[in-house]
Amino acid sequence: MDVGRDEMLVRSQSVVARVIAGETLIVPIRAKVGDLGSIYSFNGTGTLIWKMLESPKTVKQLAEGIAEEYEVTQDHAERDVADFVGEMKAVGLIEVARSMAMAGD
Repeated sequence: MDVGRDEMLVRSQSVVARVIAGETLIVPIRAKVGDLGSIYSFNGTGTLIWKMLESPKTVKQLAEGIAEEYEVTQDHAERDVADFVGEMKAVGLIEVARSMAMAGD
């Protein structure tokens, strides 16, 4: 799923996340029950992106944080972040921030 570079993204309210042994485990909630068949596990980079998505961020803003933390180029970070958040959006772990979605309607 494509994600616009300037699209404001935020964590979905339909998931529960916990950090265990340095990895972030995310469980989607469906009909008020955790979907244990769809648990997602993020490594250190994914965990950093997840933490940054506590508040709305664009792919560019997320990539800036990754580039700084891991000392990679902004272009490299932006490509990788765009791919990762595209996958997260496709499975419902993140969504377009509501205030930005309403402004665009």
